[in-house]
Order: sequence, then C-alpha cells, then structure tokens
Amino acid sequence: MKGGVRTFLLWAIALVITLSSAVYQRLTGPTWEYSGTTGLAGRELNFRLDRTFDGEGDQPVVLTVPTGEIAGTLLWRRHDTGEQWREIPLVREADELQGALPHQPPAGKLDYRIILTAGDETVTVPADGYVTTRFKGAVPPTVLLIHVLLMFTAMLFSTRTGIEALLRRGNVKRLTIWTFAILVAGGMIFGPIMQHYAFGELWTGIPLGWDLTDNKTLISVIVWAWALRAVLTNRPARTPVLAASILTLVIYLIPHSLLGSELDYTQEP
Repeated sequence: MKGGVRTFLLWAIALVITLSSAVYQRLTGPTWEYSGTTGLAGRELNFRLDRTFDGEGDQPVVLTVPTGEIAGTLLWRRHDTGEQWREIPLVREADELQGALPHQPPAGKLDYRIILTAGDETVTVPADGYVTTRFKGAVPPTVLLIHVLLMFTAMLFSTRTGIEALLRRGNVKRLTIWTFAILVAGGMIFGPIMQHYAFGELWTGIPLGWDLTDNKTLISVIVWAWALRAVLTNRPARTPVLAASILTLVIYLIPHSLLGSELDYTQEP
C-alpha cells in the first residue's frame, strides 16, 4: 500500500473513532434532552424535555397534545434542596400544552415533571420520576464554535498520534506537538472562556473545585505534556504517547457535563 493511501486510511480510522466517541459522549450526557412516549385517553403521546437552558427569562416547557380533553400541570423544585413540589398549570395553545420554569442563576438546577390528566386517567411525564435541567449564561456563538472545533480536532489528533505510535511510524513527534498545542488552545484557553460566559467562573477544577469537565481537560493536558516532554528530549516516547492517547479517549467517553458546575442553593438567600 502506498504511503499516501495508508496515511489517508489512518486519518479516516482516527476520524471514525473521534466521531463515535463525540456522539456517545454527547448522547449520554446529563444535559441531552430526555425524550419518550406515554399513553393517555387512547392516544400515544411523544414528549421531549430539555435538560439545559441558556436563554434569557424562564425556560419554556412544551408538550404536543393534540386533544382538548387532556390537561396538564408542571411540577418543579430546586435541585437537591428537599423542597416540596410547586405547581404551575399548563396552558393550552392549539395542539400544545405550555408552561415555563422560573429562571435560575447560572449553574442553578431545577427538577421538574408533568402530570397529564384526562377524566379519571392520570400519567406522569416522565414515568420514572423527574428530569433535572441546568441554567447557564449564553455563550457567544463564535466562542462556542471555536471551542467545539478545537476540542474535536484535539481528539482527532490524539487518536491519530496514538495510531502512529502503535504502528511505530515516523511522525509521532510532529503529531504530538500538534495534539498538545490544539488541546491547550481548546481546553485551557477557550474552555475557561466558555466557562466564564456560561457560569461566571474561569476555572472550577482542581485546585479550586471538582468540576469534572475542567478536571478531565486538566488530566488530558498533563498526560500530553508528559508525552511531549518525551518526544522533545528524544526519550523513548511510544509508551507515553500511547498512554496519553488511550487515556484521552477514555476521558472523551465520559458523558458530557457529568458532575459539571452546580449552584449551591444553601448559599442563596
């Protein structure tokens, strides 16, 4: 196989691994929308409940319920406070039942669920309890786009560099330098900028806190700094590069925003 074709195939493999891990991370994260199906009054009802909100004002809650015999009530409480559920009647607009959750400060979380009734029938959405939504500040689209592209590219280069080391090819040093540089730009420069816009803090990982997203980034940067030091000092680099690549893949498989920034309501008035 010619060198150019082999290089193209290696980049294609790295791209497939990167895309797969990114999709898995996103779909399994706690901020991905909660969707499902329930039945009431002889109808099958599909629903989608948002678990993050970055707009101004209250968070809309909307269910498509194309029959006037079904009414609904929105129940909510502040997350992890032990509060009683508060009720808001849903208002019908054409084929929709509409309500809103009260706006919260950045990193504030609310638990919520919906009770649907039709005559003597009642169902809870979701049936297994409630969903939790997190509020955050709006991030400028340009900042968000740059951050996402850099982190995606860092994962792509990390995977490709690991493959290069695994096959004992000759571009490990150059790829390691690129991986480290892109990871620092996306995670340690634009990451804190994102965090500042969304939650009002530049950094909430170690040593200032335990935010898992920040700490995942920090660990990735540290292991790639170790790999970079090895390739720049002409030390045996295959092991640190492979270890950094594998650990970064494992980190990217951790659900997005798991154990992210959370407002402590005990400190709120």
